[in-house]
Amino acid sequence: MTDADWPGILDPDALNPERVDAADRLADAAKANDWQAVFALLDVPTRADVNQWRIGGSSWFAPLHQAAFLGAPAGVVEDLLRRGAWRSLRNADGDRPIDLAEKRGHRHLLDALAVHTPDDRERRRFAAWDRHLLALIAERIARLDPVRFRPVPTEVIALERFETLWFGYPGMYGGFGMSIHRGRVFVESWSRVVGGSGQAHVITEDGCVLVEEGFV
Repeated sequence: MTDADWPGILDPDALNPERVDAADRLADAAKANDWQAVFALLDVPTRADVNQWRIGGSSWFAPLHQAAFLGAPAGVVEDLLRRGAWRSLRNADGDRPIDLAEKRGHRHLLDALAVHTPDDRERRRFAAWDRHLLALIAERIARLDPVRFRPVPTEVIALERFETLWFGYPGMYGGFGMSIHRGRVFVESWSRVVGGSGQAHVITEDGCVLVEEGFV
């Protein structure tokens, strides 16, 4: 299990132009069904993130969504998954890659894209976690310049194979590390330039509780 980054910033002006350009080129290549170009972008040292959608775009199609939508060869999907693509990531319409493949009739991709579908109880839990996590992030960034971002989906944290999901917020010089333990979301947040800024919170369906502070 490895750590992963949440590529949730939606405001291109808040990011390094090189990162925005890399995301644009990745989105263009995936939309054009040019997987050789996609993998070339993903495999350079300063690569774009495999789960990145077009920054400032409205569809939130990451490369795995495009592969599912276009019916790319199964080998392409498997290569994206090996590079860390998330099967549970939803686009702006709420579709996961497997949902797109099913709607488009690309049955050759269904096995590779298979992912747990939350039941009603899990959906309620994820929705509650999402609300509390978004409120916590909003509270922690309230004094910073506002930047548009996509809320972190706890469904992804629960279903994907990583230890911690990191969300770096522009201007914070730090961010939020999120993981799930024993049915609770554990969040550590801090700013690297503010002494004593570290806070740890535990999120349940009922709310968000501060459990430690001052450790950074």
